[in-house]
Amino acid sequence: MGILTFCLNLTLDGCVDHQEGIADDETHAFFTELMNESGAMLWGRVTYEMMESYWPAVARGDVEAPAAIREWAVQLESKPKFVVSSTRRDYPWTNSQHIAGELRAGVQALKDATPAGVLVGSGQLACALDRLDLIDEYRFLIHPRIAGHGPTLYQQGLPSTRRLTLVSATPLRNGAVAMHYRRAG
Repeated sequence: MGILTFCLNLTLDGCVDHQEGIADDETHAFFTELMNESGAMLWGRVTYEMMESYWPAVARGDVEAPAAIREWAVQLESKPKFVVSSTRRDYPWTNSQHIAGELRAGVQALKDATPAGVLVGSGQLACALDRLDLIDEYRFLIHPRIAGHGPTLYQQGLPSTRRLTLVSATPLRNGAVAMHYRRAG
């Protein structure tokens, strides 16, 4: 059985707006490595549609992009992508599939079928999965910015505090810090 890792960019004040992070070669190389280590990606519909609207064009070479960003796009194109949605059923982007039915059962089945692990990169979905005790690890790239606005991490709340164990903290040259935590006992 694979693990489910919540992986996301956020600012020092917890903002998860994708436009607030540093989008440079180093950041994309970090996420490319995480993606390559995992067996699949898991998103909610909103994140999927945001990713689908841009990354396939970068992978095809229709959008000019630096090498690290293009590498991310090419790797993402071939990676299995799973989507949780109650409103959308068609997923034409390469290797995309819908997780239908009950959330706990669908995501647990995905974990069980993916020994290399699954990366979840949607804040609202991750919060729902955390409420179901399905998240095993957390990989946050904390950017040296204070956004002063939302959306923020876990703004929907959790029923109880999650106790975590630090696995590693790695500073990047751009000032961001890659934090890796595992759920404690």
